[in-house]
Amino acid sequence: MDIESIETPAYILEEAKLEANLKLLDFVQKQSGAKILLALKGFAFSGAMPMIREYLHGCCASGLHEARYASEKMGKEVHTYAPAFKEQEIDEIIALSHHLVFNSFAQWKKYREKALGKVSCGLRINPEVSASPTDMYNPCAPYSRLGITKEAFDETLLEGIEGLHFHALCEESADALETVLKGFVAKFGSYISRMKWINFGGGHHITKEGYNVEKLIRLIRDFKAKYDVDVYLEPGEAVGWQTGVLVATVLDIVENKMPIAILDTSAEAHMPDTIIMPYRAEVRGAGKPGEKPFAYRLAGNTCLAGDVMGDYAFDQPLKPGDKVIFEDQIHYTIVKNTTFNGIKLPDLLMLHKDGTLETVRKFGYEAYESRN
Repeated sequence: MDIESIETPAYILEEAKLEANLKLLDFVQKQSGAKILLALKGFAFSGAMPMIREYLHGCCASGLHEARYASEKMGKEVHTYAPAFKEQEIDEIIALSHHLVFNSFAQWKKYREKALGKVSCGLRINPEVSASPTDMYNPCAPYSRLGITKEAFDETLLEGIEGLHFHALCEESADALETVLKGFVAKFGSYISRMKWINFGGGHHITKEGYNVEKLIRLIRDFKAKYDVDVYLEPGEAVGWQTGVLVATVLDIVENKMPIAILDTSAEAHMPDTIIMPYRAEVRGAGKPGEKPFAYRLAGNTCLAGDVMGDYAFDQPLKPGDKVIFEDQIHYTIVKNTTFNGIKLPDLLMLHKDGTLETVRKFGYEAYESRN
């Protein structure tokens, strides 16, 4: 791949790496009996959907637009959950969905008659046990609006409910899932035998190096054997993990106590989790200041003062026109991108296994104009 010839900013998804992740997830499906869905909130790349369709059972959606996308791009199972549904959207959501998960008994009572007989209905519960690197991503944190706690659970309203859904992990291990399962069973175990399916949610870091895949398989097998229910998992990050990059170009170097390289991309608009999480994105060929001779602060091309990627060191000086490659920038980026300050959305490219580079989507002024 000739990086120098690429018009930036651009995300590049590598087909071979995506396929490797999908094969591992499919191995988990086949060995455990679970069904794995793509969580569109973490990874939605239209050029990748034909390949994902070959391996996974469908998508989980967070509302009408994701449900439509799942139906149009994937054409398999669609499982839809939202903290609350809108009346003007619920009929279309029901028509698009195979599973519909309600966040409260109030929502269940409101839409019960519409949904029964048309979609398999479930409830999201809050096991009040979780594993997450920060409360920003912890759906079971104190005062969480996500899911029904045991204290608020009303078993008299379970008629018509066929499944329970919990989501309590973020980038976590099979050990963390085991802990959450124990909490889930302790609080809601008496209702499991009344269900057809249990959804273990997302946050399973299955494709990360070192993840205990065999333990995950064992946990699912044991759960299915004990309760005789279908088990679903819905990872997003694990699908897109380490599958591609964001390529940017150095536009200028300014000096203010240190060299600052201004790029044609943005942490705020194109890599939001580096600010929200926060975490330090890896840059190809770079190290931390002191590890290599030429240190720079990498910064975005918006007027936000804090639009900064961090301080990095390089073997050679940077100059305008140089390319900078941010590693692992496919998941939780494209789905969160904005056109803040009118900055250009990165184009979407796909590097196929035969070495050809396909432009899946280009963005220009219309992407900004259409939303303002």
